[in-house]
Amino acid sequence: MTGAPTPRDLDFLLYEVLHADALTARPRHADYSREAFDQIIATARALAEEQFAPHRKANDEHEPSYVDGRVVMTPEVAPAVKAVADAGFIAATHDADVGGLQLPHTFATAMMFHLEAANVGTAAYALLATGVANLLAAFGSADQKRRFLLPLLEGRFLGTMALSEPDAGSSLADVRVRAEPLDDGRFALTGTKMWISGGDHELSENIVHLVLGRIAGAPAGVKGISLFIVPKRRVDDQGKSGDLNGVVLGGLIHKLGWRGTVNTVLNFGEREACIGELVGQPHHGLQYMFHMMNEARIGVGRAAAAMGYEAYRYALDYARTRRQGRLPGEKNPQAPQVPIIEHPDVRRMLLAQKATVEAALHLVLHCAHLVDEQETGEDPAARRRATLLLEVLTPIAKAWPSEACQESISHAMQVLGGYGYAREYPIEQLWRDNRINPIHEGTNGIQALDLLGRKVRLEEGASFKALVAEMQRTVAAATSAGGDAAALAAPVGVAVARLAETTLALAKASATVEPARALANASAYLDLASRTVVAWLWLEQATAATRALATASADDAAFYRGKLQAARYWMGWELPRTEALAALLVRMDAVPYEMQDAWF
Repeated sequence: MTGAPTPRDLDFLLYEVLHADALTARPRHADYSREAFDQIIATARALAEEQFAPHRKANDEHEPSYVDGRVVMTPEVAPAVKAVADAGFIAATHDADVGGLQLPHTFATAMMFHLEAANVGTAAYALLATGVANLLAAFGSADQKRRFLLPLLEGRFLGTMALSEPDAGSSLADVRVRAEPLDDGRFALTGTKMWISGGDHELSENIVHLVLGRIAGAPAGVKGISLFIVPKRRVDDQGKSGDLNGVVLGGLIHKLGWRGTVNTVLNFGEREACIGELVGQPHHGLQYMFHMMNEARIGVGRAAAAMGYEAYRYALDYARTRRQGRLPGEKNPQAPQVPIIEHPDVRRMLLAQKATVEAALHLVLHCAHLVDEQETGEDPAARRRATLLLEVLTPIAKAWPSEACQESISHAMQVLGGYGYAREYPIEQLWRDNRINPIHEGTNGIQALDLLGRKVRLEEGASFKALVAEMQRTVAAATSAGGDAAALAAPVGVAVARLAETTLALAKASATVEPARALANASAYLDLASRTVVAWLWLEQATAATRALATASADDAAFYRGKLQAARYWMGWELPRTEALAALLVRMDAVPYEMQDAWF
């Protein structure tokens, strides 16, 4: 059974912190109600428990293999993916007239969180299909939408994003896949892509690969990259799949974790012609692909948060039932052993997990809510603010949960002791499954460079200024709320000011040094910004909890006090680390930068 997220925590974040039920006032979501939202989430929870969680271990033990010319995988994957499609979840946020649910992104994120917590390997197939569909809905032609979008939304086609190449990796400027124009306006593609999740399988009648490549004669670098639709099987004018399209499986990649999602090397045009269709304009491919990549980056953070949350809930249940040892001071060796949750160090590790995973869930829900504001907000200024905030929060939403939840899962493993390290228990698989997330969709080092090198400078700092203003508003609201919230507001206010001052100092210093030197400590800056953002989110939760405590029932009072205690933990144990990070950044510490190859 999946334990993430708990219904009470999800309700708190959706309705008491984000007030996401107010989205029903917008014309696009007017047919919804809180009860309808809750029913969709209940459906997702049931799917997670009945169709996804039962084969999580089988996915890991029997990873996809290539047998007699076909990819073979755990049998339970296919019906689980079909169940998601049949529930309309691949098309969750799309228009009703194309079979979508017109669900707000906030609730689609909550829905997907359940599936990823239960079995991320299987959930990835639906996630990839949704990403491809979203990109084609934004940039595909009317004909492409007719032939490819509808089958994707129905789950008849699944999809991939084919970016990386064996010698290029994350350096998309070095993409070499070649596209030769044909007389009918299509292109013949040749080359190789690597690390392609979902690249070959028999879960659907077709696979739609979105491939980055270069049209013959294109400019060098990122300005010469175009985006192509390359189906596994050719699709005719009626949208029907036919013959194979020259996409050849070059091999399967065997991973540490996340084994349920087949990962491939794909060769295009190796044995027969591989025909692709241009998406949008030539040489704009990276711009289009970033539409899917930015969505995927927040999705990576969500998957990390889901796995961290699942591990926390398992460790918590274990700690409440596992009896071992006696408390310090107990002199009677025949006294009953206590549940290990009674040991202070176990509570420390559980509280560290709670403070991490509940904030990680809040972060990805907050980003999804910003997407809703960006798309359906009635105030142009609010839509503009949401866009600015998404720009600066996306690298944090990808990188921080993937790193912090890995540490959180390690805490869960430690709570279980030797059992946590054993394959008979789920924690070690969750640890392995999550380890890819700091690498996925641009390594965390790349996210750090993006944050410090681009996002905080975007439009003369407009995105960063919007974030600072948002955090300051929360500090003011918490101060006005009084009580516990006001006490927690003070350190957050100091941390926000420190972040702003550090960012300004780095901007000034970068004007006098070469770019590589200016960005050498970008990862430390990402850590500083992330810890401050998480403090802001915990202050939002603490403010809502403080206000609710006045009229709370006994059960609810315990829930809210748990929220306040987690917020205290973050402000007292994690936020103070920003002082050392800021000092290191401001002095432009050069020790790693000046290290020489020959000295290692």
